[in-house]
Amino acid sequence: MKKNTLFKTGLCDGIPIALGYLSVSFGFGISAVNAGLSPLAAVLTSLTNVTSAGQVAGLAIMAPETGVLTLLSLATVLEMILTQFTINIRYFLMSLSLSQRLDRSFTLRHRFLASFGITDEVFGVASSKKEPLKPIYMYGLILLPVLGWTLGTLLGSVAGSILPDGLKYALGIAIYGMFVAIVVPPAKRDRGVLCASLLAIAVSCLIAYIPIFSFITSGFAIIIAALIASAVAAYFFPIREDEDGGDAA
Repeated sequence: MKKNTLFKTGLCDGIPIALGYLSVSFGFGISAVNAGLSPLAAVLTSLTNVTSAGQVAGLAIMAPETGVLTLLSLATVLEMILTQFTINIRYFLMSLSLSQRLDRSFTLRHRFLASFGITDEVFGVASSKKEPLKPIYMYGLILLPVLGWTLGTLLGSVAGSILPDGLKYALGIAIYGMFVAIVVPPAKRDRGVLCASLLAIAVSCLIAYIPIFSFITSGFAIIIAALIASAVAAYFFPIREDEDGGDAA
């Protein structure tokens, strides 16, 4: 297949993802402005990250409840690194899975460039392809979602600067609605997912509302909740080899 055709195919496959990102990142843009970031800072955050959960968590660290963007101290930088690592570690696994299906033309340079745009939805579309993945197709697949995510943030941040407060806060919860929509369907089917979700919520609430835990910052609260929930779910609801598509032992 010619390069132009592959690129166009990637663009077409990326359109639904881009439209979804456009609406969700609109909510992030509003939330960022509400938290004290400038529209430019919000747009640059989306353009350089393209990760919904990571950006929301990072926003809580960069812009505390005072609504003023603070300078990052060494402790805050460490908190940011650990939080992003915990939330986004799944992208390592996605990239590793896709690396087994790459065409020989995928040099190290192409791998680095393509890895920037690997998200849950991009991974899902790319992994569904039967033929080896070529760089030009991946660039086409990634381009529109990245632009959609960035454009949505721009529109949301601009709207957040001019809309009434009541409407801003109402629209700002859209991104959290996406998280709920992602978690609820698998939680209905899998007790392990349900257990991990409820336990993470419980730990987060304990840290947020019990005074003795007030010293724990939002970033470390995410890390603690994620580690406890995943460890408990992995122990009580392990995924056996036959359940994961392999042969039973």
